[in-house]
Amino acid sequence: MRYFIELSYNGKAYHGWQIQPNAISVQQVIEEALSKILQSNISIMGAGRTDAGVHASQMYAHFDYDKTIDNNLVFKLNSFLPNDIAIHDVFQVKDETHARFDALSRTYIYKISQQKNVFNFDYAYTLNNNLDVDAMNEACNILLKYKDFQCFSKVHTDVKTYYCNIMFAEWTINGHELFFTIKADRFLRNMVRAIVGTMINIGLGKMNVENLHDVIKSKDRGKAGFSVPAHGLYLTKIEYPNTISD
Repeated sequence: MRYFIELSYNGKAYHGWQIQPNAISVQQVIEEALSKILQSNISIMGAGRTDAGVHASQMYAHFDYDKTIDNNLVFKLNSFLPNDIAIHDVFQVKDETHARFDALSRTYIYKISQQKNVFNFDYAYTLNNNLDVDAMNEACNILLKYKDFQCFSKVHTDVKTYYCNIMFAEWTINGHELFFTIKADRFLRNMVRAIVGTMINIGLGKMNVENLHDVIKSKDRGKAGFSVPAHGLYLTKIEYPNTISD
């Protein structure tokens, strides 16, 4: 039987989601906890592969297990796991459901703090410069006109296509913070952080809004902006069809 896990994690202490040979990952910690509690060798498949230092307020993963899950599994996992990983739900889905391939969309938020804050310097990118948010939102509208985002992808990435369907992109002001929200069917490695860095250049007046067309058409990572730090990035929502469970 196949089960889905809904979880969240603070990515500060982890080398990303995916298991690494010489570094601790979120996937490894959860697999070890599940395997001990269920007394079986459990492997999980995540809905995405967040980079080192990136956080998730909503992540899904699936695993297979040949017995009925105990109703107390969520409580047991949370008791076993460290404080920076939380399990919110475990539920059965159809046997063919895949946490990664069946996801309809993923939403990320990037947080920028525009003043020094002793409580969130680990969880937002501090940038004291004034930014032209209207120009940055004009750039968001340009993103929606394209599908090929190779210019924002980490180089030497093993992917078959650089096509992504961006459904929503917007900058909002929340007090002394700026939030960039972006929703797409899929994301390339480092894509959101490269988009944010490029838009910061636009907001600072270092790049004209219309130049974004040329950057995207170039398919050249070197033409886009810098990659902002990982600690300001959050995976916030993953959507699935209503048909994944009976």
